[in-house]
Amino acid sequence: MSQPSSKVSRTSIFVAAGRAVGAREPDPVARNPDYLAEKLLGDPKTLDVDHPAVRALSLGYDQAMTDVEVVSNVRMMTIRTRFIDEGLARAIADGATQVIVLGAGFDTHAYRCQELLAQARIFEVDRPATQELKKQRVHDAVGTPPANLTYVPIDFQHEDLPEVLRRHGYDPAQRTFFILEGVTMYLPEDAARATFRFVGAHPPGSGIVFDFVYRAMIDRLAKIDMANIPEAQKPFVQRFLDLIKDEPWVFGLPEEGERDFLREFGLELREAFPVGGEESSKRFLTKSDGTQVGAQAIAAAMARMAARARESAQAQPGGQQMSPELMRRQQRVMGYQLAEAVVSG
Repeated sequence: MSQPSSKVSRTSIFVAAGRAVGAREPDPVARNPDYLAEKLLGDPKTLDVDHPAVRALSLGYDQAMTDVEVVSNVRMMTIRTRFIDEGLARAIADGATQVIVLGAGFDTHAYRCQELLAQARIFEVDRPATQELKKQRVHDAVGTPPANLTYVPIDFQHEDLPEVLRRHGYDPAQRTFFILEGVTMYLPEDAARATFRFVGAHPPGSGIVFDFVYRAMIDRLAKIDMANIPEAQKPFVQRFLDLIKDEPWVFGLPEEGERDFLREFGLELREAFPVGGEESSKRFLTKSDGTQVGAQAIAAAMARMAARARESAQAQPGGQQMSPELMRRQQRVMGYQLAEAVVSG
């Protein structure tokens, strides 16, 4: 490894591991399509990330999927990957000639979607240390990268994204599709707004897929008191906090206000939903036999959560329990979201 591991995005490894394990799902109907993720990661023993999803790379699929933390990551990444793949295919069919992957990490679209992207230019934008590791792993696992791919190293804090892209051959007059996967929550608000403003300045029909959380989630993360976390959840919460310690979550969209937020930048929301909700699970995780990926582990975890919720459900004045409708709304507001938007004409 040519760069100190501390300079490489740990979350990029964590999410790629989730995609890699999900690509082992036997049923192609619910399999994560990222068959290259595991090859790019290489030997899991060399990865400086202590997380169940990374350790699961050394286990058989069935054994790995008994761990609810692994299952949660696999399900999230399968939904995210398949949603982005759908958006990318639609954008190319609609005439996009440039694809810009911001915070590319171990993104594999340029390598596993070569036929789809044959007539487009792809730009992978990332911090130099993470990108150098990525290039090394691409060389070792894939060989020569596609001729239509351009790597764009950038210091996000001190360099201007449009200017850096232009220096690498990007054309702002072309219809462009942006992939902003696992990025928005790490950006300061002014940087997030600048990014969406940049996307919205492209020709009509350009678009973006991105994930995000609401401000309520950011506020809750800032106030977490481990003393108040149930014992069964503490290891999961602590691992997550350790994972984002050097890459903290700082930005969230207005609660249930993504449509109005995007309109500020000339973007029209096409679709948005919580990852892991009923809609996304049915759409992306349902296997040929009607069951869902990781169903047994999730059911056991949900039963434990339901039992804890019943014990502390006296949430309303007068001893009233929280209504199912209010519970669903809170789960949505505190959840992790996916969205697609297009530049309005």
